[in-house]
Formats: sequence, C-alpha cells, structure tokens
Amino acid sequence: MTEPGNTVPRELDPALEAIGTGAYVTDEQGCIVAVNSRAERLLGRPAAELLGQDAHDLLHRGPHGEPLPTMQCGMRQAFHAGTPAHGDGDYFAGGDGAPMPVSWTITPYDLGDDRPGTLVVFHVPQPVSGAEALPDHPAATLTDFERLALLAETTTRLTSSLETEEILRRLTALVLPRLADWVVIDLITERDEVWRTAVVQADGDTLTHHEDLEGPMPPVPEESSMPLSRALRGVASALAGPETYQGAPDSGIAVEQRRLFEATGIHSAAIAPIRSTREVLGALTLGRGKQQGRFTIADLPLIEDIARRAGLALDNARLFQRQRAVAETMQNHLLPQMPPVPGLQMTVRYLPAPDASQVGGDWYDAFTLSDGATALVVGDVLGHDLEAAAGMAQLRNILRAYAWAQKEPPSRIVERLDEAITSITDVAMATLVLARVTQAGDGRWELSWTNAGHPPPLLVTRDGLAEYLTDGHGLLLGTGLRRPRPDATAVLPPGCTLVLYTDGLIEAPGRTLDEGLERLRQHAAALAHRPLPSFTDQLLRRTEPPGLDDVALLALRVPSRPGGIPS
Repeated sequence: MTEPGNTVPRELDPALEAIGTGAYVTDEQGCIVAVNSRAERLLGRPAAELLGQDAHDLLHRGPHGEPLPTMQCGMRQAFHAGTPAHGDGDYFAGGDGAPMPVSWTITPYDLGDDRPGTLVVFHVPQPVSGAEALPDHPAATLTDFERLALLAETTTRLTSSLETEEILRRLTALVLPRLADWVVIDLITERDEVWRTAVVQADGDTLTHHEDLEGPMPPVPEESSMPLSRALRGVASALAGPETYQGAPDSGIAVEQRRLFEATGIHSAAIAPIRSTREVLGALTLGRGKQQGRFTIADLPLIEDIARRAGLALDNARLFQRQRAVAETMQNHLLPQMPPVPGLQMTVRYLPAPDASQVGGDWYDAFTLSDGATALVVGDVLGHDLEAAAGMAQLRNILRAYAWAQKEPPSRIVERLDEAITSITDVAMATLVLARVTQAGDGRWELSWTNAGHPPPLLVTRDGLAEYLTDGHGLLLGTGLRRPRPDATAVLPPGCTLVLYTDGLIEAPGRTLDEGLERLRQHAAALAHRPLPSFTDQLLRRTEPPGLDDVALLALRVPSRPGGIPS
C-alpha cells in the first residue's frame, strides 16, 4: 500500500480542493494517494481511512451494499483500460457501510516522475421532481441521443476540413449557443508558444469575435495547479469561475485568465485539453455569462469528447499544412526559372494533381550547356507525391551533370542516365525527352532530341500547322535493358512553337491516348498566333487536364525571321 503523503506532488492537494465535488487520486495499483475534503464529507470518512486503501475494495459496492466483483465493476474496468470514462447508477460504501448512489468520472492523471495515476471525481445525485428535474442550462437538457448526435456532427464537420481556421470556425458554431455563450480556444504553436486564437461570444444566433482578448499568451508553467495551465499540459479537464483566479496569480497565464473572466462576465467555465494522439495542441474553454446555470463535473465528458475530436482534426490540418509547406518549398527549388537565351522565348507551367502535395514526379528543366547549346528536358517519375519529387530531383541533378560534362548527343546522355538510375537513385521507372537547341551559322535554329518512353514533342508553325515529332523514340528509363537509343534532328521553322509536356495534359478517363493527343494538337494549332504566355495559359485552359496527374509543360518559340526576336 502507498504511504500517505510521501510521494504525492505538492500541487495535488490544492488542485483537488479546487474541484467543486468529491475527488480522489489513485496510483497505478488503484490505491488512494490523495483525497479532497468534499470527498471526506460525501463519504463520511476521514482522509486517514481512505489514503493507502484499494479504492475498489474499500468503496465500490452493489445496490444492496454487497461487495462488487471486479468483472462487474464498470469503474474498475475503465481504470484498467486507462481511458477517460463516466458512469451513473453505481454505489459507494459510506462511512456507516450503507450504499450511496454516485455518478463518477475518471481520467488518467500524471503523478509526476513519469508515474501514472487516475483521478476520480464523483457526486451524490439528489432526488429531484417537477420543475427541479431539469437543470436550467442547455448541456444538462441534452438527451443521450442528442449528445451522441452532437459528437457525430462534431466528427463529421471538423474532419472534413484541412484548414485550421475553418476547423475552429466550425467548432465554435457547434458549441455556441448550444452548450455555452462563450468559447475560448488557446492553441500551442509548433514553437511551444501559446496563442489565444479565438474568443467568441454568442448573442442568440449572432457570433461576435473579441479580437482585443485574443493574441499571444505567457508560457505554460510546469508546476501550476490552475485549470487552464493543467489543461495546456494535458493533465486534466476542470471547472473554473472568477473565484478560481482571485488569489495571488502563480503565472502570467493566471493573470490573463483573471482578465478574461473580468472582461467577459463569465461566471462558470469548463476547460478541456485539445490533444492529438501525439501531443497536446491547446485547450478548449466553454463559458457561461448571460446563460444561467453552472457547469458541473457531469458536463466534462461531453466537452472532453468534443475537444478530443477537435484535436484530431487540428492535428490532421497541421500535418497537411506542414507537408504542403515542405512540398511548396521543394517545388520552388526543384522547378527552376528558365535561363535567358538570346533569340528564344520560353514559358513553363506546373499543375500538381489536386490530391498530391503540390509537387510530384513531373518536371521541366532548361539550362545552358558547356558548348553554348540550350538543353530542354521534360520528364515524369512514377508517382505524384514527395517520394516521386525526391526521385525526380535525383534524376534532374544527374542529368544536368552528365549533359554539362559530356559533350555527347542526347541519346548517349540518356543512356548514361539509364545505367545510373537503378544504382544511385531511388527511382524505379521514369520517362523523359532530352533536347538540344542550337543556332546554325545561317541564323536558323536546330533541334536534336531523344525520347525515353515519353509523349512526343509537338511542333506548331506560326501558320497553324501542328505535328508530333515521333522520331527518336526509345524505351523508358529503369527497364534494365541496355539498348542503343536513337537521336532525331529537325530544323525549327521561323516563328514556330515547340511544346514539351507530361502525360497529365493528354490523359483523361473515358478518352484514349490518341484522342488526347489530337485534342492537344487542335488547340495548339488554333493558338499559334498568340503571344507565348497567352498560348501556354490558353492551351492549359482549353485542353482541360482532368487533374488526375501532375502536368508539366515547357513551350519554346523561335524568332519569326533568322536572327530576329520571337513574336
């Protein structure tokens, strides 16, 4: 048995006394290590008779006062499960041995030094009748069905968004004015700072934000026993009122809480941690100002469930936003700006698949080679996620290095890349077109290229003749087959436009690949007279990529006359 008072944190006793009904704490064996004075009065037992005793053996009884087998005790089963639980219609043994009906709530409790404990809060229901049978606040009048419906609605509405602001807006609308007329949401940022994100008041159906009460908060004190501080540490839910913060403040957060109660007129509040499966994300406070009736311990399980669901939704949103930020940073670094090439115009566009992370395996590239030629690349690594993006970055960098160092035709550069792909990259398969653009002595522009399993480049003259460059086609990368790759060459007519693209531009459900290619050809021919930026944007709009895959597009235009400026 635990020796009374030896290993109990100093903050425990005042924390229990702040609870407005009977409360005691057990260790991991189920022995009582702390008890408040209200529990002593309700049980008719002094603390000396409670401390160190097994709570189940000492207190839990059947309706006739008989000892209750462990397997029939809902509280004991919840204790072993280590999860919050609530029960009604159970019985404790009073000091005189007579059974007394109790309603109870238990929740895990941190005893410090990594020692798990359990907090038990209970009260003895009083017989009521007539008008007194229903408390005068909304939460108490909810039936069990209405509570389940509210929780179901909370889950559905909160988890259907991945935007933090929208989740908080929906959370506020769910609880106001149904459960309270004030909601306060404090969130812990990724830098472990506390930010009072929302203070909202309900006046009927009108919700008013009080921005003057929002903003940065002091740090979370490690030892404070005040309700909000404990909630932000994930220790426990609690009830609070203006009187809770009338004493000497133990932290900056206590000062802000006193200011909150004074400014809002809240006379009763329930505070619950907002937590995910990994960490504490903040705290949810529901307050009553104009609404009559005080929150009771029986209201906490519902509020905890709402806060728990909010925590899961917020955690999903944070993970999504973090991934999106990483992806956008990768996109900015992996998809380069086009180099200035005298006499040539180039535009590029990248459309990520909607369900991807804003970047994927499709890419474009253009860079000047050591002999003065311009290299053009459009490629596609299998997949449209961060893993595909990482593989794409490996291929792009290796290809750049080979193309710069080896003064060889495109086919030989791609052969070297194919030999390296399985040995020094994480890429399984990929397709690409590698092209060289050079200016001949007579001022004309020439194109040489090789195609590794990629959709063919499209050449559009300024008069609207459009044809695919189907020569130079070879196997995709990563097959393991070592076969010579072909090169192809073509003279670029004055004023023509060369379009390199990935298959997301031409593939769509219910449409064959040939139909997609023909659709692209027709629209490109019709847009041949447009300035290049307009040509590129309109081509994307008219072909209407279905968004099932990423789209990378590179368009190049040569001058209308040798040595001239592109139109």
